[in-house]
Amino acid sequence: MWATLWCTVKADSDSLRVVSLLQRGNALESSANLMLWYGKEFVGTPYKAQTLEVNRTESLVVNLREMDCTTFVETVAALTLTTRERAASYDAFRKNLQRIRYRLGQLDGYASRNHYFQWWIESNTDMGLVKEIKPTTGARTETLHLHYMTRHAGSYLMLKNDPAAQRLIAAHERESSGKKVVYLPKSEVGKDSKTLGFIESGDILVITTSKDGLDCSHIGIAVWGRDGKLHLLNASQIRKKVVVEPMTLFDYMQRHPTQTGIRIVRLLANKSL
Repeated sequence: MWATLWCTVKADSDSLRVVSLLQRGNALESSANLMLWYGKEFVGTPYKAQTLEVNRTESLVVNLREMDCTTFVETVAALTLTTRERAASYDAFRKNLQRIRYRLGQLDGYASRNHYFQWWIESNTDMGLVKEIKPTTGARTETLHLHYMTRHAGSYLMLKNDPAAQRLIAAHERESSGKKVVYLPKSEVGKDSKTLGFIESGDILVITTSKDGLDCSHIGIAVWGRDGKLHLLNASQIRKKVVVEPMTLFDYMQRHPTQTGIRIVRLLANKSL
């Protein structure tokens, strides 16, 4: 009984905050950078890994009280889309969160979630919600080889005992493997905004990785700092909360040997109408 009551209280808290944020977001000037504004509203929110792995069966999880890097970006993107629609209801937000999180917006079990960010990009591109920005300088190409989830199924609470989901995810991994993607190597991310003018504050930065079987290891939101360098607004496992990383993105990435570069994704609804 008390567990059910506590879950209800948390859900009510999330819904009230969503509505409050949307009301304030709708009052912003039309030129407002919504991804950046909403993202900074969560600064200080505690980091927690695997915030979606909390149910026995897949359902739409809303949690504004603690976030991992993906749920932070998804929450900000869903708020931005909802504001673009001039909506301010919790139901409208949930609809947009589902659109973003699941393949073509359809929640149909664990395997329908966009587990790899390549899937996230493809699904949201197909729905006209985002576009990937190709670097105009220093670009490199890599070939995807996705298999991490199915080879480490035991590490995923909702996957390890679901052979049907494992088969579906494995099939989708095979479909994605062999595709070529373009990224900006980390040696280039320290350049100034004139050189990297194709990146805007509010863009989603997808950090690519050399780790076997994965396409990315972290995501966040681009911020051009007062120092003229790129920084990352993110739910940080290192800082244990949502922060605008004080280190430049270049310095941050040099400390992570398996990080290879960034892909840039722009939400097409970033500005108010």
